[in-house]
Amino acid sequence: MSIGVDIPRVDGLDKLTGRAAYVDDVAIPGVLHGGTIRTPIARGRIKRVVFDPTINWSEFVIVDHRDIPAGRNAIKLIETDQPALVASAFRHKHEPVVLIAHRSIHKLRDALRAVRVEVDPLPAVLKPDMPLTPELIQHGTDNVLKHLEIRKGAGEIGGERDWEALFNSAAHVIEGRYATGAQEHVYLETQGMVAWQEDGRLVVRGSMQCPYYVVDSLAYFFDRPREAFRVIQAPVGGGFGGKEDFPSNLAIHAALLAEKAGAAVKIVYDRQEDMAATTKRHPGVVRHRTALDASGRLLAMDIDVVLDGGAYVTLSPVVLSRGCIHAAGPYACENIRVIGEARLTNSVPYGAFRGFGAPQTMFAIERHMDVIARRLRMSPVELRRRNLVRDGQTLATGQVVTGGVDLPALMDAALHDARYDERRRQHAAMNHGEGAHPYLRRGIGFATFHHGSGFTGSGETYLASEVWVEGHADGTIEVLTAQTDMGQGTSTILSQIAAARLGVPANLVRVAMADTSRVPNSGPTVASRTAMVVGKLIEVACDDLLKQTGVSVTKSASSDLPVALQAWHATNPGQRLIGRGKYQKPAHIQWDDQTYRGDAYAAYSWGAYVAEVEIDLRTYGVRVTDFVARQEVGRVLNPTLARGQIQGGVVQGIGWALYEDVVLDDGVMKNCQMTNYVIPACADLPPIRVFFEESPSPFGPQGAKGIGELPMDGPAPAILNAVCDALGIEANEIPLTPERLMTLLEGR
Repeated sequence: MSIGVDIPRVDGLDKLTGRAAYVDDVAIPGVLHGGTIRTPIARGRIKRVVFDPTINWSEFVIVDHRDIPAGRNAIKLIETDQPALVASAFRHKHEPVVLIAHRSIHKLRDALRAVRVEVDPLPAVLKPDMPLTPELIQHGTDNVLKHLEIRKGAGEIGGERDWEALFNSAAHVIEGRYATGAQEHVYLETQGMVAWQEDGRLVVRGSMQCPYYVVDSLAYFFDRPREAFRVIQAPVGGGFGGKEDFPSNLAIHAALLAEKAGAAVKIVYDRQEDMAATTKRHPGVVRHRTALDASGRLLAMDIDVVLDGGAYVTLSPVVLSRGCIHAAGPYACENIRVIGEARLTNSVPYGAFRGFGAPQTMFAIERHMDVIARRLRMSPVELRRRNLVRDGQTLATGQVVTGGVDLPALMDAALHDARYDERRRQHAAMNHGEGAHPYLRRGIGFATFHHGSGFTGSGETYLASEVWVEGHADGTIEVLTAQTDMGQGTSTILSQIAAARLGVPANLVRVAMADTSRVPNSGPTVASRTAMVVGKLIEVACDDLLKQTGVSVTKSASSDLPVALQAWHATNPGQRLIGRGKYQKPAHIQWDDQTYRGDAYAAYSWGAYVAEVEIDLRTYGVRVTDFVARQEVGRVLNPTLARGQIQGGVVQGIGWALYEDVVLDDGVMKNCQMTNYVIPACADLPPIRVFFEESPSPFGPQGAKGIGELPMDGPAPAILNAVCDALGIEANEIPLTPERLMTLLEGR
């Protein structure tokens, strides 16, 4: 059995020895290097592009909007509002205007410094809540990129009178405002693509999470059939969502240059360009108004969510959807109203980032629960115990919770792991009274949370993913999917799933590198869907393969299957033996895209995280000193990889909570280099103790659920709750930098 055990990473040796060829390692004879000329301010119109006459521009390949097929100057995502190259009006600094390529990367760099874009400035929207005048409207009639509402009980339309009556008659009404900042992905490998012509097709190879997104964008942009393009995934040095939407932009740029040059063109961003010009986590502001009875039970939750969408729609509608669905947290409340908007600003577009909207709203609800507990003079543990959702109760969309997860018990176990009560008493003695430390304060806090696995609502049905499992004549198995291994271990996990289903050793299974010319569209590597959704389809495809070979699904095939594969190929020379698995919506899963009612996700993973912090009142620095991460994830497929996912998510959450401050000035990121965009280093990190509980889900392979995004949701609120415990303040905005904490403390 290959499930639930550690096996070596299938790509580990190649990465360790340097054999893994990342996009910048791809050696193509005669390749040109490409670069981008960008807009200089947040909003305006281009007057002209000035090329330094001292440069011999005939040596260079130059592309601008005039080289684009008529009517197709747009990146295909949810909408087509974002141009590939600016023709006149632009909405943010660093929008691409001109592409340049040359054989010498040094001459290219000199040339990029010798081009000037002259513009007429236009007034810019710098904040989502900025009052709008007619000249600021750039999208629709109000700059709202997406509006949605989730209503339950008295919160439903038509129940306004009962809704207000709940608040008017409640024993307690608590309000709060919570803000989260943008976050840079800081993947190890920056964005990169190489494009060339081959056998009458345009081939693009690059660092991406979603090869079929890229091929569809190319087909739309060039107005050609999908078959005219081949997209090949190179090994990916990290993504975190940043290589979900943006690679389509870069692929189009490389393809435009390659077509005009008649040669291969490679574009690889340096770190500064990557940070300045690519998408980031949406900043958000969430307002809560909560009605409770005298015992602290939730009566009504009124939640307002506003996300900064940046200059174009990109993926903001679906980020907002997930954020709003998770906004009421893992709590049982009969009356809920969530109103969400993503609004345009003239900053770089915001896009996918690990958690996809849920971290913003989960931070808000978990801070708010601690605020409520403090105002009611109640233990934050007891407040949650009275309100955490149980099996048979419903979440904000009306989805009934099933699966047997005992969330109060999960919380209690995490608190026990962290010695919560004991540590709280110790910290109180250190922080107060005669024995108080002169300048150090310590606190402990926690958060309880959940995260839906897979696409929201009808997303998986619309996508209709497909996977193939091919049996070869030599007795080996090949899994063919469009999934990307960007460091999280996808190739290892998928090989384990196939090996377990087929009953063969894992070393007989290999996972194909995603290549749209030979793998089916199994969907993007996003949304905590790979292990659960794609893994389940692999099991279906394995069953189909076994059926075709006549090997029983119900018994171990370890000895029978390789022989059966050889026999099949001997009988069917030159043919391929492929088992297929195609997504079918489970019959009892119901969702209404218009009302946002029903089963938002087939399954949820659940978590309870506990953080301890130490604050130095001389420097206002906050240090996380211990961290407990306990989660229920269905079934752990590979313990080492699972622990790595949790620990990595916690580290990213620590950075978002305390360090990573995207400084915007007139819509422009001012700290777009690693010298002044601070991420946690090893010395900043605590011991991260990881615990798993398993409650197998019927929707995933061997009962597995999604795990990749869950650990992003819990750290920030747990850490801020710990800071507030230590200092007796309400800190409701992240990142909680020393400067921000100093302002809070001095303003008390």
